[in-house]
Amino acid sequence: MHKVRESLGGAVPQRRTETYALKVPSVHAFDNHLQGSGDREQSTTMAFVRILSTLCKDKAFGERVVPIVPDEARTFGMEGIFYREDKKGQMLEEGITESGAFSAWLAAATSYSVNNFPLIPFYIYYSMFGFQRVGDLCWAAGDSQARGFLIGATAGRTTLNGEGLQHQDGHSHVLASTIPNCVNYDPAYAYELAVIVQNGLKRMYVNMESVFFYITTMNENYQQPTMPKGIEEDLIKGMYLLEDGDAKDYQVSKSVDKNLRLRLLGSGTILREVRKAAKILREQFSVSVDVWSVTSFNELRREALEVSRENMLYPEKKSKKSFVTQQLEKQSGPVIAATDYMKVYSDQIREYVPDSYRVLGTDGFGRSDSREQLRHFFEVDSKFIVLAALTELKDVSVLTAKAITDYMKKSGIDKNKVSPLTQ
Repeated sequence: MHKVRESLGGAVPQRRTETYALKVPSVHAFDNHLQGSGDREQSTTMAFVRILSTLCKDKAFGERVVPIVPDEARTFGMEGIFYREDKKGQMLEEGITESGAFSAWLAAATSYSVNNFPLIPFYIYYSMFGFQRVGDLCWAAGDSQARGFLIGATAGRTTLNGEGLQHQDGHSHVLASTIPNCVNYDPAYAYELAVIVQNGLKRMYVNMESVFFYITTMNENYQQPTMPKGIEEDLIKGMYLLEDGDAKDYQVSKSVDKNLRLRLLGSGTILREVRKAAKILREQFSVSVDVWSVTSFNELRREALEVSRENMLYPEKKSKKSFVTQQLEKQSGPVIAATDYMKVYSDQIREYVPDSYRVLGTDGFGRSDSREQLRHFFEVDSKFIVLAALTELKDVSVLTAKAITDYMKKSGIDKNKVSPLTQ
């Protein structure tokens, strides 16, 4: 027994803190996602499956990739990467057991420390069944310095339509924010997803940072656009300018106030509702509008907190500004944010927004209905985003109350509709 114990490193368990770096692919390995889908419609969940397939085929480290699913692999469109049951197989199908699947992920995510053999685990699951069901294991992952990817598939309160209370996630990003070394993103487009995954590979397996990534993907099909040039760094930091109100494609012929700029923030599939709202505001109300894609409100807040702390500890130095403040202070005017998650998710950056700030979100229980009806019920569709923007314009005396009530009547917004919080 003593000889065996000696070969295991002695009586006191020790944790290996250093391992070796891996050679990871550049973002150009995912060029088919960066260039958009053309006329084809595709969900970000399907885009992820194709990214995963590309990684599994990578000759340098493909054998280290560990796909894990507890259930619903075919629902996620993953049947293309498995063929039969085999002891030599690469994909782990754990059955309907979130705790078992997460434990398998955790073992792979700490293999770099336990075995000095880095593995790259991807645990793919319904986002509602992650932090909510196995939150203590998620915390253990942070505590044990796990490295890997958690993919909250078919995410969003209104996106997984027809599944109702059990499946519709509106708070996983809020729960993820409680774990200090969990880096989380809510991408809207395939190119955002590709950039984020590649950045995660680099941070965890080249720079060897002890973090793990939580990324939500959606099962809603739509055309995937081409990645704009030069936005990668801002995308990773948490937000980038997607539609510039000064650009030719988004200019208004005669603005109601040339000094006023509405800034609309969106993430995940609700970014598409934000873009629809921006078009209505430009065409029907002659307002200049910028649209920002916010890939992570959590990462924006974390960076802002660090900047605030540094300013407090070094009063003799010139105060710095957070990234979100720097981005938004380039223009002036109301800021409106809309996501498929609880309002507190986007509200957490309020302190760092340099103008008035109004948030829309999906507080309340999930329901079974169409996406269109769900987004209207939770007041995050393009109609309510426009209403929120018009309310802000009224507050700065650019618009009258009658203009707002006329819009509500025209768009079918019932002021007596039930509150999502009461149902």
